[in-house]
Amino acid sequence: FILLDEPFAGIDPIAVFEIQRIVSQLRARGIGILITDHNVRETLKITDRAYIIKEGEIFRQGVPESLSADAEVRRIYLGESFNLS
Repeated sequence: FILLDEPFAGIDPIAVFEIQRIVSQLRARGIGILITDHNVRETLKITDRAYIIKEGEIFRQGVPESLSADAEVRRIYLGESFNLS
């Protein structure tokens, strides 16, 4: 496993795309990757599974599509206008 802590923080869009590409290649090779990041859209685009943490506890978990559609996740964390694209 590889841990990436805030890989999308403070970088330009070209670097974001490059990191997403590298993570996808590592995943294709069967390497597990744990990402912690506040840039939700960029992170959810490359993850198979995500966890929403609230007050130190796992609040919700699932695939990006189901999390982004979850009414409580949208209300508490993502915002009503959030979309994955």
